[in-house]
Amino acid sequence: MIMKFQAPPPMTHLEREIATQPTDWRRVADRPDEFADRLPVAGERVAVVGCGTSWFMAMAYAAKREALGQGVTDAFAGSEHQLGRGYDRVVWLSRSGTTTEVVDAMAAVDPATPTTAIVAVADTPIARRAQQVIVLDDVDEQSVVQTRFATTALAMLRSSLGDDLTAAVSDAQAVLDEQVDPELRDAEQMTFVGRGWTIGLAHEAALKLRESCQAWAEAYPAMDYRHGPIAIAQPGRVVWALGEVPEGLERDVRATGARFEHRPIDPLADLVRVHRMCLARALELGVNPDQPRGLTRSVVLAES
Repeated sequence: MIMKFQAPPPMTHLEREIATQPTDWRRVADRPDEFADRLPVAGERVAVVGCGTSWFMAMAYAAKREALGQGVTDAFAGSEHQLGRGYDRVVWLSRSGTTTEVVDAMAAVDPATPTTAIVAVADTPIARRAQQVIVLDDVDEQSVVQTRFATTALAMLRSSLGDDLTAAVSDAQAVLDEQVDPELRDAEQMTFVGRGWTIGLAHEAALKLRESCQAWAEAYPAMDYRHGPIAIAQPGRVVWALGEVPEGLERDVRATGARFEHRPIDPLADLVRVHRMCLARALELGVNPDQPRGLTRSVVLAES
């Protein structure tokens, strides 16, 4: 009997892009002087504007920057900005450099205000209109679902605040070498929670699960979770905490029969765990993780 060799299925773009993240973070962390003159400095009043994943990365950076005492920092979705409040610097965060709401928001900034665009593509409307540009083209992505551009941008911003990313890189590499837990992959529902800067990561984790495999996922500040959302916790569902866990939360979640998931690693590396779980779930369901239903690489709205 002749056994036919069956080739493994081809890797998706998302799988390849998830796998480069530890190397990507190390690369930007090793080049702080290259970006320093275009990023906020301590004491500046800063706004960071993005949409979707970029907004959630902005939330994480803003919370961390304020917690470190480096200055007032607000994160806005492009369509909901309050840039009229006045800022010393505005940072535009957009992988594609074409997002309509961010382009529109740029018109609300006084031309005398320093602005910096962080993009993956240089010759784009956002890059052209900003005073200064950081192009992370080596982490651009083919998958519609963002992973490495967003986390690398945040790694760069964390590094600019003085964060040592050594543990984050090491933790993320270890995550890539492990198997995805099938109980997490197959959970009926998942809620992500965080505190401080990891609230943004929690929102991003839930978005990744919704985008990649159309799953029911929610996100909340960890201290707010018991103010209502815990009502849906039950066996077969998961509450996943990124970063610091409030006292008593694990006990209260477990009392519902839901699984409480937490690992004491760098929260950005824990987000890579979420990425891999999302990919595994999508492939299990036969959903194309590179082309999510109803989504495109960039939201460019037609003029009304």
